[in-house]
Amino acid sequence: MALEGGGGWGAVVVVVYGVMAVVALRLVMSYKSAAHAVRRAWRWADEWAQVYQYYEVPRIGGDGAENPLFRKAAAYVASLPSLEDADAACVLSSPSKSNDFSLQLGPGHTTRDAFLGARLAWTNAGADRLVLRVRRHDRTRVLRPYLQHLESVADEMEMRRRELRLYANTGGDGARWSSAPFTHPATLDTVAMDPELKARVRADLESFLKGRTYYHRLGRVWRRSYLLYGAPGTGKSTFAAAMARFLGYDVYDIDLSRGGCDDLRALLLDTTPRSLIVVEDLDRYLRGGDGETAAERTARVLSFMDGLSSCCGEERVMVFTMSGGKDGVDPAVLRPGRVDVHIHFTMCDFEGFKALASNYLGLKDHKLYPQVEEGFHAGARLSPAELGEIMLANRGSPSRALRNVINALQHVAPPPPPAQPQRASSVARPPRLTSRWSGHLDDTSAASQSPRGGGGFAKDAPIRELKKLYGLIKYRSRKDVGVVPVDDAASPNGRGSDAGPEKDR
Repeated sequence: MALEGGGGWGAVVVVVYGVMAVVALRLVMSYKSAAHAVRRAWRWADEWAQVYQYYEVPRIGGDGAENPLFRKAAAYVASLPSLEDADAACVLSSPSKSNDFSLQLGPGHTTRDAFLGARLAWTNAGADRLVLRVRRHDRTRVLRPYLQHLESVADEMEMRRRELRLYANTGGDGARWSSAPFTHPATLDTVAMDPELKARVRADLESFLKGRTYYHRLGRVWRRSYLLYGAPGTGKSTFAAAMARFLGYDVYDIDLSRGGCDDLRALLLDTTPRSLIVVEDLDRYLRGGDGETAAERTARVLSFMDGLSSCCGEERVMVFTMSGGKDGVDPAVLRPGRVDVHIHFTMCDFEGFKALASNYLGLKDHKLYPQVEEGFHAGARLSPAELGEIMLANRGSPSRALRNVINALQHVAPPPPPAQPQRASSVARPPRLTSRWSGHLDDTSAASQSPRGGGGFAKDAPIRELKKLYGLIKYRSRKDVGVVPVDDAASPNGRGSDAGPEKDR
């Protein structure tokens, strides 16, 4: 049957284009399938051509006890980025954290890893067994370092996942420490600090975490100490919490003013490795009180610091805070070896304000920023705690929060410097003629421009009148010396009738 009209041809065109689209889609899918098949074939050929050594890691050892390496290997394999590309993986959620998912290698499937230039593979063999495959010519060079690397990574992951705890010295007769879950949410990413300084602190902490072998090679105890000092409200305690969260360490908060601090070494003996020990307001404690002199308290703190290396083990970070400057503290307390890193916390400037505004209000920029910047450039300063409270109270309206910040800056802005009193030479006054004056008047134009020659006269005053007045004043002030008369002083040469040799002066 013949097609009639343009509508029939249009339908044919639609059908043809549909068929072409389906064919193109099938070709693309076939290409991807073919590429996947080629990769699998290449992988099989590579495995067939290479000689591999296989190492089985069972959950239960020959003696019936659990093999600790299996748990660490399973955690390590679950963290491999290549697991997302595995043929099959199990998806698990965390029972304690919402929206926290993890992957595990599916039974009978393999994922790959690389270490020191060698290619390795892990296979889930089922029945609680993992199998590690290494090329035979790499096994001597790679196997032991790789397993050590695996354990180190797994231990670090376990420390980061475990629940951190906060310990405080109770001062009672029973246990020295009481604890509670450490739930402070501060992180190094959220604290308001100069980005360069924050990066340096982060790098220092990372270096410490990886430094066990290095410290032991130097014959030094594996510990690190920090001093955080600055005005109250500048974020010292928050930063200490962020350090603990970054390290994955428990926190031991030592209150030196509380009972039970008579023997600080005994307190430290009850701390555990991988802990951050915080001693707050060290400067206030060192000032003395409660019947103790400053020297006695300084000696106790020095013994406490020096005792760290001998009585409480390794892998600890000490954090001391001070609410003032370092000038009033004995330099022996802060010397290198007792305090390794000093960090000064200042009041917020405009850069710190922008970091807080990003965290609290989600702002990167705003039309009111120039006014805020002007307030900071005028010398006004607010602490991070003050700015944070303003933004928290006005988090529903960023504009209102910024206006309140501007008002607060205006209230704390330093007053303008007092007007400097004018120099006596610039104040209009009659000429002071002393006994050493030469008796003649300099050029009027120069005198009118000189800071000492104006004397309150107008620039266009007649020269003759100025000379007459000058001679009259000099006459009245020195009439016992025999100065020149006014008429002579007003002579055209400007020096009077006695204007002769300089020897008479």
